[in-house]
Amino acid sequence: MTPLLPACRQLLLCLAADWDAPHGRLQRFERLPAGGWAPLGPVLPISLGRAGLAWGRGLHPAQPGRSKQEGDGRAPAGVFAISALFGYGAADSPLARAAKLPYLSARRDLKCVDDPASAHYNCVVDQSAVAVDWVSCEEMLRDDARYAVGAVVAHNATPPLAGCGSCIFLHVWAAPGVPTAGCTAMALADMTAIAGWLDGAAAPVLVQLPQAVYDDLRETWGLPELGD
Repeated sequence: MTPLLPACRQLLLCLAADWDAPHGRLQRFERLPAGGWAPLGPVLPISLGRAGLAWGRGLHPAQPGRSKQEGDGRAPAGVFAISALFGYGAADSPLARAAKLPYLSARRDLKCVDDPASAHYNCVVDQSAVAVDWVSCEEMLRDDARYAVGAVVAHNATPPLAGCGSCIFLHVWAAPGVPTAGCTAMALADMTAIAGWLDGAAAPVLVQLPQAVYDDLRETWGLPELGD
């Protein structure tokens, strides 16, 4: 059986207890030269969407069940490319210089468009360089630390379908255990370490699923086998 991710050599696995859980745990994995996966680092606590999970649009085949929608408070379930890093540091900051993915420096003009009617829906754009056709957006330069360092999750990205969810990131949590509007959040130190580890040459992905669904799909999708 052909694995779902033949080119992937870095994998972030986020597991939740069930579809409605607003929190979970994260484990990094690296592909072994002979095949298979090896865990890297400790298991980390994460916050998920306040309403749990729903199937997103990513690298996985379409699945039966609830699909993510704009504003539903659910984080996307499935398998997703990690396409870029972002943060409050300038283009010459240590994070940017060390980045092995494209790096977006958060400025006042940098927005993520969450208006389904916009031609820029689910895109991070410099509003000074495009025609502003949206009525709502995410500010990438926030007044708190949540976007101090983060990564872009390529949910609903090829191409975006209006209303299927937007602006999905890995980012810093507001506080331990506080859920998100649909992103995956963690401690600043953990997010910083992950950002430094992610390497575009390794085709990194986020795999995010309820535990029982992961158990059902793990072998078919060629995902890591978990220890006790």
